Amino acid sequence: MVIGGGSAGLTAARFAARLGKRVAIVEANRLGGDCTWTGCVPSKALLRAARAAHDIQTAHLFGIEASEPRTRWPAVMARIRSVIDEIYTAESPQALEAEGIHTFLAPATFVDPHSVIAGDELIQGERFLLATGARPSIPSIPGLDQTNYLTYESIWGLEHLPGKLLIIGGGPIGCELAQAFQRLGSHVTILEATNRLLGNAEPEVSDLISRVLATEGVDVRLGANIDSVGARNGQSIVQAGSQEWTADTLLVATGRVANMATLGLENAGVASSTRGIQVDGSLRTSKKHIYAAGDCTGGPQFTHYAGWQGFMATRNALLPGKARGLLDNVPWGVFTEPEVAHVGLAEATARELHGDSVQVSMWPLESSDRAAIDSGEAGFIKAVTTKKGRLLGVTIVGARAGEMVHEWTVAISHGAKLKDLALAPHIYPTYSMSTQQMAAEAAVTGLLTGFSGKVVRALSRFKA
Repeated sequence: MVIGGGSAGLTAARFAARLGKRVAIVEANRLGGDCTWTGCVPSKALLRAARAAHDIQTAHLFGIEASEPRTRWPAVMARIRSVIDEIYTAESPQALEAEGIHTFLAPATFVDPHSVIAGDELIQGERFLLATGARPSIPSIPGLDQTNYLTYESIWGLEHLPGKLLIIGGGPIGCELAQAFQRLGSHVTILEATNRLLGNAEPEVSDLISRVLATEGVDVRLGANIDSVGARNGQSIVQAGSQEWTADTLLVATGRVANMATLGLENAGVASSTRGIQVDGSLRTSKKHIYAAGDCTGGPQFTHYAGWQGFMATRNALLPGKARGLLDNVPWGVFTEPEVAHVGLAEATARELHGDSVQVSMWPLESSDRAAIDSGEAGFIKAVTTKKGRLLGVTIVGARAGEMVHEWTVAISHGAKLKDLALAPHIYPTYSMSTQQMAAEAAVTGLLTGFSGKVVRALSRFKA
């Protein structure tokens, strides 16, 4: 039995069914989870619409005259819903039933370690996977609970494009939606309590994304410790020290918290903490027949990681032996323009772990011919390595960063060195060509530095 029909749950249920097991999936709301309905799919569809508007606004860079774009919000939302519907077709109860997976659309609560109540049904299972995901985390701000506000879940019900949008939180959700709505015609303000946006990213990323958003018209306010939230004349009012901001739409984007409150974990004997459901390295909970995967475990909250864990948890529950269910190097991305992608260790963490043996290489994407062709915000590649060149982490900021990071992920996972990425030819002109150029520079510099450099130059004279 799988409880939760998002990325982890769907992957798990389908793998179990292919193993020939009798499978049930229980979902409290809609199959597909956050990603399909309120997260990845609608937000990236919105960003695509915003990029179309931005392309019109910047068409003059390519010698094209275009009038100012006008956003037709109902049409934008109609397209987003059509994309959701298309993706949901493969995740619907009918699709799962065709694969031999029984579906129950109701909240599930354990009554004992082998039984749950879902709606009017008492369902028993031999093994369980908990994949209940996460929900918006709402900060304790005076007045917020008495004020109308939106989250990433409810913003898709907007009937009109906001005139003034105020976003509390400068993480990935806040930054993506800020850029999208600003490009579509809203006047957007981000209030971030810390001293930089995207606090989990490298400082250089925060600086660049802040600059880009500000250039496009977003009012970015850092160090904004909010004292209270209220309403006046139909407007949301946010107070931070002596400053006050007003907007017709307020979005709270301050992270996510594990969904587990209504599961009745105590009835199943499953341990949990404030972070989420506790699991070991194989994703097994404190009950040997119950596993958990994805956002509800309190680990990195990414759709791709949840799906990967759903597969691994199912493998460990149903097949002999144990596979590792937790990863040290989970790639992630932020789909602003330019995109941000990262895998492995950030520089600060690498220095904490490896001290002076850490080296940092920067490669400006201004040197990329493809960036010059596209006239976009160029960005950079930042690679963190040991002194011997073994890759520890990389951050990419630029167009297609989310696509570029995957070869770095493979390289880091296999203990490769930076210079190894120079050995395989990359297609020209692509953004990924910058990866090869950066790696080649590292390889040539290493070859021609110190004693080896003297030997190589001597050999070259001998060959001549």
